[in-house]
Amino acid sequence: MNNFPEKKHITKAEINELPMKAYEGTIHLFNTEAEADAAAAKLLGETLLGFDTETRPAFRKGESYDPSLLQLATESEVYLFQIQQCGLTPNLIKVLSSPDIVKAGVAIDRDISELQAMVPFAADGFIELATPAKQAGIKNLGLRGMTAILFGFRISKKEQVSNWARKELTGSQQTYAATDAWLGRKIYQAFMKNGLV
Repeated sequence: MNNFPEKKHITKAEINELPMKAYEGTIHLFNTEAEADAAAAKLLGETLLGFDTETRPAFRKGESYDPSLLQLATESEVYLFQIQQCGLTPNLIKVLSSPDIVKAGVAIDRDISELQAMVPFAADGFIELATPAKQAGIKNLGLRGMTAILFGFRISKKEQVSNWARKELTGSQQTYAATDAWLGRKIYQAFMKNGLV
């Protein structure tokens, strides 16, 4: 545990004092089946991806939506798939089913089951980051809390309940979505350095 933070819990007020940071790298957005499948084919060569999904928020009781966006982050780029438009293509399914590609994220069980409801597949290679966080004694198990404890910055949640089903995502939505996936990968690497995954 050479460089692991001493601090295991952080309050909302303390998080709000931290500097704001977002993903600043390359973002690719795909909304056609052909483009999405070609991009996913590239991802089959990766060994570690940050993973997240975004779903249009439901404000009425009994209302629910399929995921709108699937985010996968490599070391240098984030791929955003508008799956309401491009679908879960054969190569995307291969990525999500591959035991050789680690896909790391927070609160991923629901994301996976919602994707499987769209197209059945055998999920493999997924890592729930709350598990190593608990082993490390970290009390904040959400993405925002873990980020604050591990890296000392906060992320915006402004776009969380925006309309992810819209045909054209705003720049702000794209950055928000990319940040979540980028951090999944970054947090996994922090735990890996400390022998927790």
